[in-house]
Amino acid sequence: MWRYVVGGLALTLLIGAGWLWSQGDPAGDLAARAATLTPAMPPAAVQRGDDEPPAVLPEASERTREQKRFDRYDKDRDASITRDEYLLGRRKAFAKLDLNRDGQLSFDEWSAKTVKRFTDADTDRSGALTAAEFATTKPKRKTRRPACNCQAAPARDDD
Repeated sequence: MWRYVVGGLALTLLIGAGWLWSQGDPAGDLAARAATLTPAMPPAAVQRGDDEPPAVLPEASERTREQKRFDRYDKDRDASITRDEYLLGRRKAFAKLDLNRDGQLSFDEWSAKTVKRFTDADTDRSGALTAAEFATTKPKRKTRRPACNCQAAPARDDD
């Protein structure tokens, strides 16, 4: 029973907060404030003394993520993906693992990278890893590149 009371109280608070938030700033005031804040001419044109606006920048073509993914698979660009094109990535990954090129993947071939990591980490060749040796097997994290390589805007003298 107490759950219903708490749920009803929470719902009432959410509805009240939404109503107060909607009453805080009518949309007309926001549009008027935005119009006064946006300059009529871009700052770069004002600094150069130009009276004409800058040229319109070209727009990038709109391609969805699925269109880009489709193009990566469609190697011969015939607007269709064959079974061989679809499995090409898997074939390349399998070929990297199939060390003796017999077309079959044994457990040793499949685990070769892990076995090498273990033997490299086992510095005392005891067949077991100590905590310090195990710490050397930590996977390397990829560093994220910044989304934008923007340069800082030049300082303006307002005097």
